[in-house]
Amino acid sequence: MWIYRVDEPRLGAVRVREWRRRARHAVALLVLLLTAATTGLILLDESKAPFGKRLFTALWDAANLTTTLGDFSEFNERQKLFMLAAMFVTMLVTGFAISSLTGILSGDDVIAYRENRKMEHKFEHLANHVVVVGYRSLGQRIAEKLRGAGETVLVLVADKELADRAAERGHLVILSSPDVFDDALRHARLKDAKALVVTTPDGDANLAVTLMTHSLNRSLRIIAPGENALRKTLLENAGATGVVIGDEILADALMDRLTAHAEATS
Repeated sequence: MWIYRVDEPRLGAVRVREWRRRARHAVALLVLLLTAATTGLILLDESKAPFGKRLFTALWDAANLTTTLGDFSEFNERQKLFMLAAMFVTMLVTGFAISSLTGILSGDDVIAYRENRKMEHKFEHLANHVVVVGYRSLGQRIAEKLRGAGETVLVLVADKELADRAAERGHLVILSSPDVFDDALRHARLKDAKALVVTTPDGDANLAVTLMTHSLNRSLRIIAPGENALRKTLLENAGATGVVIGDEILADALMDRLTAHAEATS
């Protein structure tokens, strides 16, 4: 799967534009060579054939020259000398085109540029999805459970290694540095999302993400973990619709096990 990078390298777009400019120049040189070869062959054609036939024959030979097919018609001596020079020029033009175009699109910045364009196209059709913020152990479990339930999952992370891991698992991914994470949320199409689940281990970051998400879509369902009752209150005031305190769940589970064991042995 692809990764959308909020901090897209600017050099990627520059390289793509430069490649397109060079490609246009290369095509222009080939067209100029085709025109010059056709004109030269017509001028050196000593046959008495009609002009239309001579033009077609010259164009055929010039096209074979520029495309290196080699299916030429019969030449007179002057045409052979001209074609020899034209072949040399063709080799120079082809070598220039290859050297100027090869390698310019193979950099990481260009790959990131292409991935972002692909992801932008995917985002245009993204709706009714669940956004998972963070992809450590908790985020991975939630993302897998959501996908198992048939949900479309969009993972937001600030770490490249986690982004690669989520992409390898087949999730849509947005990678952003923490200082511009609000841009990542804006790209997540929160207006069309079903819910957002915050899973990072940083309580302050979870609070900030909840607040930013609620400001972008006040009706979106936001689920977040809380360390204690005070943090739960802060998250709810920030816009969370559901806050889960891990210690309370663990305590309830342990008490259920203890009660079940006591009932079984009584």
